[in-house]
Amino acid sequence: MTVSFRDLPLSDLPKTLGTVAVFASPSALTEAAQAADEASGGAITRAQNAERFVGKEGEILDIPAPAGMKASRLLVVGTGDDETTPNRARTIGGKLGASLGKLDETGATIFADGVGSDTVLASIALGIRLRRYTFTKYRTETDASLDRGPGKVVIGVTNSAGAEKADIDANAVAEGTFFTRDLVSEPANILYPESFTQRLQDLSELGVEVSVLDEDDMTKLGMNALLAVGLGSRRESRVVIMKWLGADDKNAAPFCAVGKGVTFDTGGISIKPAGGMEEMTMDMGGAGVVSGLMKTLAMRKAKANVIGVVGLTENMPDGNATRPGDIVTAMSGTTIEIINTDAEGRLVLADVLYYTQKEFKPKATINLATLTGAMIVALGYDKAGFFSNDDGLSSQLQAAADAEEEGLWRLPLGKAYDDQIKSKLADIKNTGGRHAGSITAAQFLKRFVNDSPWAHIDIAGVALSKEAKPTVPKGASGWGVATLDRFVRDNFEEKSSA
Repeated sequence: MTVSFRDLPLSDLPKTLGTVAVFASPSALTEAAQAADEASGGAITRAQNAERFVGKEGEILDIPAPAGMKASRLLVVGTGDDETTPNRARTIGGKLGASLGKLDETGATIFADGVGSDTVLASIALGIRLRRYTFTKYRTETDASLDRGPGKVVIGVTNSAGAEKADIDANAVAEGTFFTRDLVSEPANILYPESFTQRLQDLSELGVEVSVLDEDDMTKLGMNALLAVGLGSRRESRVVIMKWLGADDKNAAPFCAVGKGVTFDTGGISIKPAGGMEEMTMDMGGAGVVSGLMKTLAMRKAKANVIGVVGLTENMPDGNATRPGDIVTAMSGTTIEIINTDAEGRLVLADVLYYTQKEFKPKATINLATLTGAMIVALGYDKAGFFSNDDGLSSQLQAAADAEEEGLWRLPLGKAYDDQIKSKLADIKNTGGRHAGSITAAQFLKRFVNDSPWAHIDIAGVALSKEAKPTVPKGASGWGVATLDRFVRDNFEEKSSA
């Protein structure tokens, strides 16, 4: 589905074909809604008087075959009486997108003059795009519940130039989110470390510098923790480095985003129960978010130096697989006793985080991972949990998540939790037991970032959406792309002097 802006006078409204949408609040109709009401002989006013339509935020009034108009149906979209902020506009757009998805139409035209600023208009377009995402790549039969809706949506305004400019950044967020959703949705026989790497190499077409560490490179670097995870798989592990150097000073210290990319997680020798294991294709969700962020930054040509690093591997059981009780030496020199091979994500991140710190000396680092089931127990499916060694970075990250309305909640770190991962045989062990499982995992990662500003986001509960939300269909959510893009924009991007 495409969403575009076009200069459309209101005089075109009565003769527009397909679905036509206009906006209204409880207290007022937009100019376009007034024109539609007049053309349809007062259909909107009658619906209001009969209390069939109030105009609250996201409410949709569907008028089939409106009299006096050539449209097959007229949708009146409620905005509420509060100011239409970009976030509210995105939600409204998402609800409109959900309604459009139920229609058998080839096209829809939205007359949006009077709704808000150019940024608000771009946010409506973003909401429509995000909600109308589907992953139907492997369906050979049409599913009416997924494949309906117009393939082309036009948002008409009297001067589209400003909205089109604002839409560049909004569309970049959508495309980055879609990239993440696509990656998370792919099955493990299609998306594995080598093929994942190939998809990331395609980002070079957008100006991202992509380099790859293979297993020989990782062996030379001493990445034995990451390599231990992939020993049981016939798929070779990879580390992919993506550089977007958009600042004027290309040598300025970057912000680094690091992602766990376990393309399938059986649990290894500590094998998981069969029920629900098919969802372990999403255990590369952290790497997916980092990849989506890099695509977004490149598409909108962000004036910041950002480096994304993802560790890609597959956790499988075979005769060569890592065993519980094995001890490995990480790149940092830290020795790790592997108590549970299903606590593998922290092993991947240990080496990738240390490599990132040593190689790029970042101003700040944020890693993302579907790391622990304990995070779902703690926060459910509405919020991701995060941990940090820096209060300033924490405040910036929380502010970005709040601004994008992606749920995020900080949890504590501390010596008592660190003591839980002490090993009798090695420096540390890779699990501290059931209690405070998400916190002890974070304490483990903290060992590999020195004292530089760092945050770890556990996205186990938010990488997949269990039910449809205004801008998120059921399935891969793409949670975090918008938050990290906002974080970069607000804290690392060079501001224009204009």
